[in-house]
Amino acid sequence: MPAKPLKPCAVPSCPNLTQGRYCQDHQHKEQQDKSHRHRYYDEHLRDQKAREFYHSKEWQRVRQVALVRDNYLCQHCLRNNRITSAEVVDHVIPIRVDWSLRLSLGNLQSLCNACHNKKTAEDKQRYGEGRVKNF
Repeated sequence: MPAKPLKPCAVPSCPNLTQGRYCQDHQHKEQQDKSHRHRYYDEHLRDQKAREFYHSKEWQRVRQVALVRDNYLCQHCLRNNRITSAEVVDHVIPIRVDWSLRLSLGNLQSLCNACHNKKTAEDKQRYGEGRVKNF
């Protein structure tokens, strides 16, 4: 299969071509963009209670245990005979629906970003939009 065609770097006036969004000289911008998006979500979209929870040491410990339990593999992809590394630990039943299950290992699953986005969309349909409808 032929390689992806090269395209211009996303930084204005950068003459370099790349296969991704940024050239080698501007790779650090990708991480900055990601951290900015996460910061914006935490400050403006996520409720304060959930924000504090996701920054707690208890969550960090339970999250790590879930990743190790699942061998750092996406559980949805694994069910479909695909091997994909997990990047997110997801609550099967969202914490806004049942706060008491927030640290329960049985309510956690390791997912890749694509599967997590699909599951989040399904949760929004099932339970509502979150803060707006306070599922």
